[in-house]
Amino acid sequence: MQQIPSDIEIAQSIKLKPILEIAKDAGILPSEIELYGDYKAKVKLEILERIKNNPQAKYIDVTAITPTPLGEGKTVTTIGLSLGLAKVGKKVFTCIRQPSLGPVFGIKGGAAGGGYSQVLPMEDFNLHLTGDVHAVSIAHNLCMAFLNNAIYRRQIPIDPKKILWRYVVDVSDRFLRSIIIGVGPGADDGIPLMSGFDISVASELMAILALTTSLKDLRERLSRVVVAFTYDNKPVTAEDLKVAGSMTVLLKDAIKPNLLQTTEYTPVFVHTGPFANIAHGNNSIIADLIATKLAEYVVTESGFGADCGMEKFMNIKCRYSGLKPDCVVMVCTVRALKMHSGKVNVVAGKPLPEELTKENLQLLEEGLCNLEKQIENALLHGVPVVVAINRFTTDTDKELALIQKRAKEFGAEDAVVSEVWAKGGEGGKDLAYAVIKAANKPNNFKFLYPLDIPIKDKIHIIATKIYGAKDVQYSPLAEEKIKLFTQLGWDKLPICMAKTHLSLSHEPTWKGRPKDFTLPIRDIRASVGAGFLYPLCGEMRTMPGLPSVPAGTKIDIDEEGKIVGIF
Repeated sequence: MQQIPSDIEIAQSIKLKPILEIAKDAGILPSEIELYGDYKAKVKLEILERIKNNPQAKYIDVTAITPTPLGEGKTVTTIGLSLGLAKVGKKVFTCIRQPSLGPVFGIKGGAAGGGYSQVLPMEDFNLHLTGDVHAVSIAHNLCMAFLNNAIYRRQIPIDPKKILWRYVVDVSDRFLRSIIIGVGPGADDGIPLMSGFDISVASELMAILALTTSLKDLRERLSRVVVAFTYDNKPVTAEDLKVAGSMTVLLKDAIKPNLLQTTEYTPVFVHTGPFANIAHGNNSIIADLIATKLAEYVVTESGFGADCGMEKFMNIKCRYSGLKPDCVVMVCTVRALKMHSGKVNVVAGKPLPEELTKENLQLLEEGLCNLEKQIENALLHGVPVVVAINRFTTDTDKELALIQKRAKEFGAEDAVVSEVWAKGGEGGKDLAYAVIKAANKPNNFKFLYPLDIPIKDKIHIIATKIYGAKDVQYSPLAEEKIKLFTQLGWDKLPICMAKTHLSLSHEPTWKGRPKDFTLPIRDIRASVGAGFLYPLCGEMRTMPGLPSVPAGTKIDIDEEGKIVGIF
């Protein structure tokens, strides 16, 4: 068996093309880019006016079944499908999110794809890139400083018990989840208040950056950000604090997509990184708007399973972008489907159980119900589905054939074994042909719900149709919030459910296809600037903690100045 080098060894073995060359091949003019060294650049928004009359690309969303904690290779498949499309003669553009430094140094390590299907330079991709996440952090924390100043100087009658804004930092540190601020000895040190930190990519500003369509729209969205309420329940916005303009200035470069390349020199936009289990979990609308006017096929990726990122892609991102998907690619693996039998567990950092690495058709059959439901979730939106089986060395031909057979029975147009990790574009050609065929079929794309129905009705539709719940139960706090938000006119916003990505339900231990459960809504919050309401299902963390052995313990720099340890 051929021994595949590590991801970083592969990445560092490939001679990169100057980003100017990548831009030229993609149809981007030198005057439309801002260089960040030789191999990455930002693309100016002025390009949208020049290319607005170009033909519209086929728009492909890569999603997945409910994953194991290890992930199932969705980004690998996204990149590999793009390489496969290029191999069969299609002009392609890939659009993906930028990873947070928290997971990079925490559980995940690198997130630029893997094997011979990666984004390069992978070190820059996984680390600071062009500083967009830091821009979000400083703009967010500037707003927090203005809020604290308004409280201290009593400029606005803000209720200390109704402060919504917290600090952000792009590292995982559980000790920062809850803190007390303003405890200095002097009268000028502030007022003692409960506060805390979220990870930067969970900031509403990151969600706004991903959903905005122009600099003007960004400014307007930032002005609507609600940071607190007054004693009489009136919302306090960033505009009320007179900080929205300064926040826009700090984000004026972050709004421009970052241009990189793949291992086979196709163009990639890496832009924004909102969480998929709390926010909408997709890359920026602006990147997609540019890419769909430059290529024949645009491959994008939505976070976690189809019940999380894909549902939000369809019902939030596509509403604001006006773009309609032509095909959904559903990534699955043998190991994850076996896990969904509910008889074997996967724990990050521990070896896979033997049942997952040896042929077991019974276990696989019992877990295929998760694939069935996730295919159903895509079909609910009227979009054809192609299943991509991300092949691992331990998978057997019988197991792969069973998935292919069942996937077509469940309604998929096709089910294809993907070997893009080991073979790059060559291993993605079959998947590319299947996607081309599906994307060129007529489809009846539709939203899951209209915006003009009550908040509870929207939540009920998502809970019952996407998750398979039989009912929804609301806490008194959630009931109170729904009443308030309706009075404020926020009930016309789309819904962005915040729930675990490890199950179709709210309970991460419930695998397969849970049925007849009641979905508990413990709270509902408003991201008015981003343009959605987010109900909280069960316990959700906006600040991850580090594992017992963080990935950052393996990351270092060698004597030649090369970064090592990012996969």
